[in-house]
Amino acid sequence: MGRIVFLFACSLLLLVTASTASAAGIVEHTFHVQNLTLNRLCNRQVITAVNGSLPGPRIRVREGDTLIVHVYNKSPYNLTIHWHGIFQKLTGWADGPDMVTQCPIRPGNKYTYRFQITNQEGTLWWHAHASALRATVYGALIIRPRAGNSYPFPKPYREVPILLGEWWNANIVDIQNEALALGRAPNVSDAYTINGWPGDLYPCSINQMYKLKVKQGKTYLLRIINAALDKQLFYKIANHKMIVVAVDACYTNPYVTDVVVIAPGQTVDVLLTADQPIGSYYMAARAYESAVGIPFDTTTTRGVIVYDGAPSSSTPLMPVVPAFNDTPTAHKFYTNLTGLVGGPHWEPVPLMVDHKMLVTIGLALEVCPSNTTCQGPVNGTKLSASMNNESFVLPTGLSMLQAFFFKVGGVYTTDFPPNPPVQFDYTNASINSKLPLLFAPKGTKVTKLKFNSVVEIVLQNTAIVGVENHPMHLHGFVFHVMAQGFGNFNPATDTNKFNFVDPQIRNTIAVPVGGWAVIRFVANNPGVWLMHCHIDAHLSVGFATAFVVENGPTPATTLPPPPADLPQC
Repeated sequence: MGRIVFLFACSLLLLVTASTASAAGIVEHTFHVQNLTLNRLCNRQVITAVNGSLPGPRIRVREGDTLIVHVYNKSPYNLTIHWHGIFQKLTGWADGPDMVTQCPIRPGNKYTYRFQITNQEGTLWWHAHASALRATVYGALIIRPRAGNSYPFPKPYREVPILLGEWWNANIVDIQNEALALGRAPNVSDAYTINGWPGDLYPCSINQMYKLKVKQGKTYLLRIINAALDKQLFYKIANHKMIVVAVDACYTNPYVTDVVVIAPGQTVDVLLTADQPIGSYYMAARAYESAVGIPFDTTTTRGVIVYDGAPSSSTPLMPVVPAFNDTPTAHKFYTNLTGLVGGPHWEPVPLMVDHKMLVTIGLALEVCPSNTTCQGPVNGTKLSASMNNESFVLPTGLSMLQAFFFKVGGVYTTDFPPNPPVQFDYTNASINSKLPLLFAPKGTKVTKLKFNSVVEIVLQNTAIVGVENHPMHLHGFVFHVMAQGFGNFNPATDTNKFNFVDPQIRNTIAVPVGGWAVIRFVANNPGVWLMHCHIDAHLSVGFATAFVVENGPTPATTLPPPPADLPQC
C-alpha cells in the first residue's frame, strides 16, 4: 500500500511539474547583427540586419515565458535592442534605449538580454534603439496566451504578421548624420514595404511583393506592426472589412473598419475573414501626413491576397486608400477604439491622480553653431524639438539607469517642468513670430515619481515650426487613453470627455494634429523610463524626456543590480 501511495505521489509531482513547465518556459534566440546586401528598387544596397533577413527573426513566446536573446554586434555601429512595449518589470536593464538603460553594444561585442513577459499578450515588436538603425533592424514579438488559455475572440485559422516599413536607396545612418550636421530633416524614404518587400508599384519590383494565400471562408489574425522610421500609415485591403481586436498588445472591444491607421511604434491586431469571391485582392499602405508643406514619401506599397483556386491570370482589385491628409479618417479610427473590460490583463482606470502634468510637444529651433552651415527651417538655425520648452540630450559617459542605481550625480537633473514655463495659444501658428518661444534649451531633465503613484499627462501639440500629429511612446508601462481632441486642452470642458469605463490601453499614442491627448498610468516599475516621439527624425533632435520611478518599499519592488555583462561606456 505504501508503495502505491509513493508512486501516486511521484506521479502527481510529475504532473504538477509538467503543468508548471507548460505554463511558463524559456525561449532563447541568437541575433547576429551585421551587413546584408539586398537588391531593391534597381539598386544593390548594404543595410544592417539581423540573421541575414529583413524583417529580422520573428519571436514567439507565451505569457509568463522568460525570453533570452544573445546579441552579437558584427555591424560597424554602436547598437542596442529595445523590446517595444514589454513592461520589463524589475528588468529595466534589458529595456534597451541607448544611454538611458544601457550603454551601447560596441562593434565586435555581445550582450545577452534576459527578461520575463508577464501580464501581456498580443503583438509587440523589437527594434534597434541607437542611431537610425531601426529602419532595418526590427522584427515581430508575438505573445500568445499561456497554455490552456484562449483568445477573447474565436480562434483564427492562421496568424499572419504584417510589418510595415520604410526603405532608402542609401545608408540610413549616413542620411541621419548628414541631417543632424546640417540641422534639417533627413531625406525622405524611397519606398514603403510590407514584410520587407516594396511591391509592384516601384521600379524593378514586379516580383518583390508580399503574397498572402488564403482559403475562402477562413478567418486570419493579421498582426500589423508599423516599423516605419518616420511615417504614420493608412493600411487597407480591397473589398474586405477588418475587425480590430487588440492594439499595442492590449485587447479591445471588436471594432469593424475598412481601414487601419497606425503610427510608428504601434501595433494593431485585426481579424480578416476571406469572405469575398475567389480572386486576388491588393493590400496597400501609404502615408498619413498631417503636416502642411513638408516633403514626404508619397508612394504606395502593396502586397496581394490570393484566394485558393484563384486563376493566376486574375488582376487583383486595388483598394481606395485615403488621401495623405485625411485627418478625419485617422481621428475616427484612433478615437473609436475602446478597451475590452474584463478581458485578459484588463486594468480599470485609476481614479485618484497623484501627479498631474501638462506637457507641450512639438518641434523647435536651435542656433546654428559659429563657422558652420545650417539648413534649418529658419536661416541660421538647426531643427530641434521641445517638450515644455526643453530639448532632451542623452548623456555620454554613463547610462541614466546606472546613475539612478548607483546614485551618481551630474548625469541628469530632476527638474523637468510639470507645466509649460510660458502659457500661450499653443495651436495658433502666429506663435512662430515670437522668437523666444521657438528656441528650447538643451538638457537632460527628468521627472521623479514615487513608486505606485498615478500619473496623468496632458500631451498638448503646438504649432511651433509646424503642426503635426505626433506618436508618443512610453517605455516600461501602458497607459489608459482618457480622451483626445483638437485645439488647446480646456480642463473646464475637456475633462467631461474622459472615458472612465472602457478606454483603450496603449504604449504609443498618436496625439492629434493641432490637438491634445490625455493619458494616465501607474508608476509601479522602478527605474528610468524614456518617453519620446516615435518619429526617429524627431527623437534624434531631442523630442523626449524621461521618468525616474523610485524603488518600492520591499525587495520585490526594488530594482536589482545590473547584469555582470551589461555593456560599459
